[in-house]
Amino acid sequence: MSAVFGGIYCLRHSVHCLIVDKDTNRCKAVIDSRGQRISCSHVVVENSYLDMMMSVFRYLSRAVLITDSSVLPSDSDQQISVVTVPPAAAGGPSVKMVELCSSSMTCIPGTHLVHLTCQSVGSAHEDLSPLVTRMFRTTESQNEDQRPSVLWCLFFNMADGSTLEVEGHQLPSNVYVCCGPDGGLGHEHAVKQVRHTCWSHCSSAERFCWTEPKPDLMRTVG
Repeated sequence: MSAVFGGIYCLRHSVHCLIVDKDTNRCKAVIDSRGQRISCSHVVVENSYLDMMMSVFRYLSRAVLITDSSVLPSDSDQQISVVTVPPAAAGGPSVKMVELCSSSMTCIPGTHLVHLTCQSVGSAHEDLSPLVTRMFRTTESQNEDQRPSVLWCLFFNMADGSTLEVEGHQLPSNVYVCCGPDGGLGHEHAVKQVRHTCWSHCSSAERFCWTEPKPDLMRTVG
């Protein structure tokens, strides 16, 4: 969304260090991974820059799949599906699935992009591979059937952003930390954090732009 409203992205550049004014305790510039100095009024970073200072209390298990068809067949090729899969065993986590078609501009025509997310119990592969093999055809499938085939997949674990404390660190006064995604579909926690922690300091005179998802564009199955 930043680019839509005029934001400039420096791709493949990471922040190497901050230049801080000792008198004001404000960051006045950053040095990127290529040695370039970029002057700034405010710095907003995600929580991985403070991994050594932050305690992670909960993790998410995630999987990203590219498939050859939809798990919820439809006459429309404009479909975005949101599915909540109940726990496979008592006490286990439910899994949230978001399936995007090519019209969402996230995958090529003839394929679908699937995101699976749940609270971690073990590794991402341990938590999500049973669901993947149940709902999709994989290289481990024995029989031909009508399930979508997995063309590519990735399993990984990440910190649950809703459990991370981003305040209370010894940082320059104009450096703000925002957490990554949480287990919710709309990432409401991260959006509220940006609005109340960063936006009020950086651009209080500007309107905070946050577009609510439109229910008529999504198909939800519980």
